[in-house]
Amino acid sequence: MACIGSDGKPTISGIKVLRTLDSGHNNPEEIAKGSGLPLFRVRSGLRQMVEASLVSRNDDIYTITAKGKSLI
Repeated sequence: MACIGSDGKPTISGIKVLRTLDSGHNNPEEIAKGSGLPLFRVRSGLRQMVEASLVSRNDDIYTITAKGKSLI
């Protein structure tokens, strides 16, 4: 299951990732633990969300963008 739907909006999994990011978890392992999603899904979802400008990345640290916040 993707984290970004065909309409460009986050899916249920995507919302979980964004909410977990917004709560202060900022690396894939913390996000997986905090969201209850498998690590492989979090990693692929983060890649999709970076491409959609919902999340920014600096090395292995992710931050939710204003655009991402507006969708949760």
